[in-house]
Amino acid sequence: QVQLVESGGGLVQAGGSLRLSCTASGGIASRLRFNTNTMAWYRQAPGKQRELVASISRGGYTKYADSVEGRFTISRNNAESTMYLQMNSLNPEDTAVYYCNADPSWRDSWGQGTQVTVSS
Repeated sequence: QVQLVESGGGLVQAGGSLRLSCTASGGIASRLRFNTNTMAWYRQAPGKQRELVASISRGGYTKYADSVEGRFTISRNNAESTMYLQMNSLNPEDTAVYYCNADPSWRDSWGQGTQVTVSS
């Protein structure tokens, strides 16, 4: 099981920016699993299903949901088993709890997430 810890959320005004971080904890096997898989950011807004926001392969190939293309940037640092999501030009529709996990997701690795709230 890979433990994933998200951080960096907060309250920001529309048009602002935030940078989320996701770190894999545990032993060498967990970090290796993180480093060698496609990882992703997901989000879940109140009353909505969880959706995939962005993903990054172990080689750095990235994909984005249409709703965030051009505004969000996903990156990873395998030396530190850490993944980031730089979010710019935030709008109230981006308000959600953000989670990191693999793509496809690992059932037992969902963490607490980090809340992002964008005020208008």
